[in-house]
Amino acid sequence: MSQTVDRALSILPLLAEGPADLGQVADRLGVHKSTALRLLRTLHEHGLVYRQSDQRYRLGARLFALAQEAMENLDIREIAHPHLVRLNEQCGHTVHLAVHEENEVLYIDKVESRYPVRMYSRIGKPVAITVAAVAKLLLADLPEPERRALADKLDYPLYTARSTPNAAAFLRELEQVREQGWATDLGGHEESINCVAAPVRGADGRVVAAMSVSAPNVVVTADELLTLLPQVRRTADAISGEYSGRTPVKGTPA
Repeated sequence: MSQTVDRALSILPLLAEGPADLGQVADRLGVHKSTALRLLRTLHEHGLVYRQSDQRYRLGARLFALAQEAMENLDIREIAHPHLVRLNEQCGHTVHLAVHEENEVLYIDKVESRYPVRMYSRIGKPVAITVAAVAKLLLADLPEPERRALADKLDYPLYTARSTPNAAAFLRELEQVREQGWATDLGGHEESINCVAAPVRGADGRVVAAMSVSAPNVVVTADELLTLLPQVRRTADAISGEYSGRTPVKGTPA
């Protein structure tokens, strides 16, 4: 039975490359055409493959519907949280996870610093969208027309001397973030707080969330915090892999 399932599932990556006829499927699987036909019929009955009028097979609509449903039911916070905790245990600083929803960037998870000086950020609270490192990552991933339209609508409060002053400067910064794949807020919102952030990506490569490590100057300097960037990026990559299904969950067979 396991061999039959394995063979049936092996058909799907083949058809992802494009439509294939019965002979091509049989050749790829290394089986007789009658065996390949039985597998294709079963997959067809479940809507996972579709037989075209030219007798070639392609992936079925049901497969795309299942994939979409699975993506919608993924909880990025649940997946990310153990990784955030692990990073916090390693570095000791405050770790955040944020998402972009309805023109706001919101914190959806936070692991507190082990140090007595704490940040006043709260889960569910919007971030300072023009200066926060997580916001820069999420907005940098938008298509250029959307970035420009959003930048033109935003206000640019000068929280500190390092705050982003206007739309032109914001767009330049978003372009830099888009190219380098990470972001910082070095005293842009609060003079004494610095932050480094990295993107969490879905299976399609788009940024679905952003995570960051933040710390006050009295605990660690900006330069010292920046040395954690490789660790932050590795954590974000690990979350991305688990969220997109590219890497197995720890403790499960590959």
